[in-house]
Amino acid sequence: MIVTRVKLKNWRNFKDADARLREVTYVLGANATGKSNFLEVFRFLRDVVKPRGGSLQSAVLDRGGLAKLRCLHARRHPEVAIEIELSETQESPGPLWIYHLAFKSEGRGANRPIIVKEEVVKIVGAKRLKLVDRPNDADRTDHERLTQTFLEQVSENKDFRDIVGFFASLTYLHLVPQLIKYGEFIGGRQLENDPFGQAFLERVAGLPEKTRSSRLKRIEQALKKAIPQFENLEFKKDEAGHPHLEARYSHHRPHAGLQREDQFSDGTLRLIALFWLLMDGDGLLLLEEPELSLDEHIIQQLPRLIDRVSKSSKRKRRQIVITTHSQALLDNKAIDGFGVLRLERAEEGTRIVAPSVEEVALLQGGLSVADVLLPKVHPKNVDQLALL
Repeated sequence: MIVTRVKLKNWRNFKDADARLREVTYVLGANATGKSNFLEVFRFLRDVVKPRGGSLQSAVLDRGGLAKLRCLHARRHPEVAIEIELSETQESPGPLWIYHLAFKSEGRGANRPIIVKEEVVKIVGAKRLKLVDRPNDADRTDHERLTQTFLEQVSENKDFRDIVGFFASLTYLHLVPQLIKYGEFIGGRQLENDPFGQAFLERVAGLPEKTRSSRLKRIEQALKKAIPQFENLEFKKDEAGHPHLEARYSHHRPHAGLQREDQFSDGTLRLIALFWLLMDGDGLLLLEEPELSLDEHIIQQLPRLIDRVSKSSKRKRRQIVITTHSQALLDNKAIDGFGVLRLERAEEGTRIVAPSVEEVALLQGGLSVADVLLPKVHPKNVDQLALL
């Protein structure tokens, strides 16, 4: 399944937004327009359903409470609402599932978030089967029930666990190379779901040897095309049993070209993690600014590299949502213009804008997303920064 539509009301930057997604979706926007906040919608739903400690209450609390989630422009409308449509493929004539969740502050006592509306609709042919419609009679006689979604309750979600499994399988990674290179020295608490790659090597080590070797061989082939003099990539453990990646580069001295991950460039580590994730599962993958630390010529090829590596996997190809404002990445004409969303500042929050008919025509005429759409998200008066 893939997410084909997202509707938001009063979610952070977005007072009222409606976005259609594709198998690969690029989200463009200037700084502080809400690119990360858009991805956070999916991470929020994952945290509601996660097996250990998942709940509406913890997902809201972990984000600083409801006041931090609500759009600043939504004072008259205290409810936060999220609606997700899931389809089999982007070519499907309609959704298979619709999940709607709206919640607000309890307004008394512990001031907890409580459910205003929760709906689960399953579409079978022309029929729309409403499996959940809350608040129901039981909710009205027991206020405590409204502090929990049915999504998080095993006793209630039996008939729509496909949705639960989809949200739970989501992956987000904004890899920070220094956490891999200097992890033993930095130490500290590892965040749940490891969003910054602190335990990336442990993730690699945890796979069966045959699967791990197969993936590293495919990554090696991709890196040979992207990195000069790159020869091979291997997994090793040191005498203490700690996992490592070793790369060999062509060199006139036999052993001089051997490097471990702490000697890799930041860009090489980010590429390895990116390619690994493309082959690791088939749930929704969120990539935040994958161009960071990469050479401009590699950035230009990222859309094709992502496409090639993901298709080479034996697993079902992953749906990917990518946030970026990279000129080099968006200059690649392989990007489907229909799979681009633009975030624009408005008087009240941020709007999500799909390409217009005229813009699509320009893209189909040979211009790139960088030519047609990226200039429209550049901050106004940015040239005046040089005068400060």
